[in-house]
Amino acid sequence: MSTQAATADAVSNKTPLLKSRLGSFLAVVPLSIWVVNHLWNNLSAFDGAAAWQQSVTTYSNPYSQVLTFIIVILPLLFHTGWGIVRLFSFKPNNGRYNNYGNLKYLLQRISALGVLAFLGAHIWLAFLRPRLLLGHPELFSDIAQQMHFHTPTLAVYILGTLGTAYHLANGLQGFAMGWGLLGTERSMRRFEPVALAIFALLTAMSWGVIYALYTAGAAFGPPA
Repeated sequence: MSTQAATADAVSNKTPLLKSRLGSFLAVVPLSIWVVNHLWNNLSAFDGAAAWQQSVTTYSNPYSQVLTFIIVILPLLFHTGWGIVRLFSFKPNNGRYNNYGNLKYLLQRISALGVLAFLGAHIWLAFLRPRLLLGHPELFSDIAQQMHFHTPTLAVYILGTLGTAYHLANGLQGFAMGWGLLGTERSMRRFEPVALAIFALLTAMSWGVIYALYTAGAAFGPPA
């Protein structure tokens, strides 16, 4: 085999790995930071409408929205495309190998579909639609009323944030494995409690926000 052919084969073999690492990087690093920051800002709902409006919907300058798009939306679109391609190659074998690792793998793929639907609806209804069609950011009273008086909205947010917390926590473990940070079975077992703690923390933050919005919604009364 010629040196040129060998080099071409080497590049070809590395390409799937590079794509996989790039996909996991864009999923974990910018999106993890954004999710934690977004949840933290939304916890200001405990301090009332004005504090929530300032923390969640107010940008210090117009470039902040552009930066949000670059840091969040573009990586999310890339990861979504990458994930859809992987879903087509997904072949569960839990019937033959009914173990914990296989169960997590199956839940990761199922949660991906739920998170995709949830984030798509959330970004449109809470961010894009109010600004593009109504001419203003989402109002605290609107989301609080929906949480308190519209049971489907409450259920979607409870399940959607649960799926997001799991997908992100389990994805962090997959990221660490893919990048060689967890190279042995022992290291993966030792990281398991960390992943569970991250899942519990993200779920607690998410449901704390939902509780604060649900409680505040009673003061506004049912939507007209």
